[in-house]
Amino acid sequence: MAHEATPMGSAWDIDEEYHIDENVGFALQNPLTARMAHEVTPMGSAWDIDEEYHIDENVGFALQNPLEELPHPYDVWISIVKELPLLIEMDELRAEAEKLPLLSIDDLQGHKMQRLAHLVLGYITMAYVWNQGDDACKVLPSNIAIPYCKLSEKLGLPPILVYADCVLANWKKKDPNGPMTYENMDILFSFPGADCSKGFFLISLLVEIEAAAAIQKIPTIFNAIQHMDKETLQNALDFVTSCLDRALKVFQQIRDHVDPHLFFNVLRIYLSGWKGNPKLPEGLLYEGVWDTPKMFAGGSAAQSSTFQCFDVLLGIQHSAGEAHAADFLQEMRTYMPPAHQKFLHSLESAPSVREFVLSQKDDNLWETYKKCVNAMVSLRSYHLQIVTIYIVIPARQQTKNTQPSEEPPEEENKGTGGTDVMKFLKTVRGTTEKALMM
Repeated sequence: MAHEATPMGSAWDIDEEYHIDENVGFALQNPLTARMAHEVTPMGSAWDIDEEYHIDENVGFALQNPLEELPHPYDVWISIVKELPLLIEMDELRAEAEKLPLLSIDDLQGHKMQRLAHLVLGYITMAYVWNQGDDACKVLPSNIAIPYCKLSEKLGLPPILVYADCVLANWKKKDPNGPMTYENMDILFSFPGADCSKGFFLISLLVEIEAAAAIQKIPTIFNAIQHMDKETLQNALDFVTSCLDRALKVFQQIRDHVDPHLFFNVLRIYLSGWKGNPKLPEGLLYEGVWDTPKMFAGGSAAQSSTFQCFDVLLGIQHSAGEAHAADFLQEMRTYMPPAHQKFLHSLESAPSVREFVLSQKDDNLWETYKKCVNAMVSLRSYHLQIVTIYIVIPARQQTKNTQPSEEPPEEENKGTGGTDVMKFLKTVRGTTEKALMM
């Protein structure tokens, strides 16, 4: 950012850590409002978000061009993950994982290499804990636990497979020069369940990518507020709405690529965490790291920085709903890369788009803002439909098949994050709808 030229041709140089501003010296400025004060961003120009936030102009919060291989000796981790579905099917996964050498993470250099290693160790961990789904293991061996926890600490992520791993850093293009489309993309690693992993992770990624362009309009939005430029703000909000509408269309393709039976009965097992999970009521013991078991939530769409980003931008207050939903969303931020958490915090300190729109008492501007919020409502309504198809209905079918003498499964309405997913999503949609009211 310190070396980029703005669309107007001037350079904006600022201390990397925002300790010194070129105009206000040592006075504190919010990073986003600091940029807004120094540049006029015309509509249509690109904004390269500071590398500090790890946000790419093309893929948003996703990791740009993830690495696919780890150097020796870490390639032994990769070799297991590449064969993971077969090893689980043959009931050999745990034995092979236990043979792995205890490796230092010191030679894992660079953010992309560390993210790949975190993804790989996350896959091994989920496979080791859940195996074939009917015999959860309460202890993660030290040869996996120690490097995984040390690497997690370095990255600022928990030692469990998170959304930032399996969605944001788990992809490649088949043709490097081709488009970012489902047909030209694949995931790096799969769980059992045939192409279920590919469909679920890639559609989630493509939704993120559709929203990426909207993230680039955030400085334009704040700049318009700073200069009381309602026309530019209206155009920028229209653009955000169009990106969210496209994201919904991509989301709707999930039914073409993910089988509900395979998702519920196979893939979902390996995405489940050990917080709020009756199969591991005390959590998981990370051998050689902690003396007591630890609880971590499984991967969840609530860990997507993208939708929390637009909530903050549009002034959607989830604290106005049930406390549990707001608390869960805040907790899920701790499962995001620290740079993305920092970006969300910076957004929260920026001017309120909603308050500005309300203050203008402009019907056209208000209608434009409402369309943007409605796009978020539509995404959340469709998410509820998907959860019904992929979790609620299969869980009820499983309950019908349960013998009268058996306890009904506790999985009904449980998301991989360990919460009552239907209740959570209805609350979040409700608080999103409240933003439509003056």
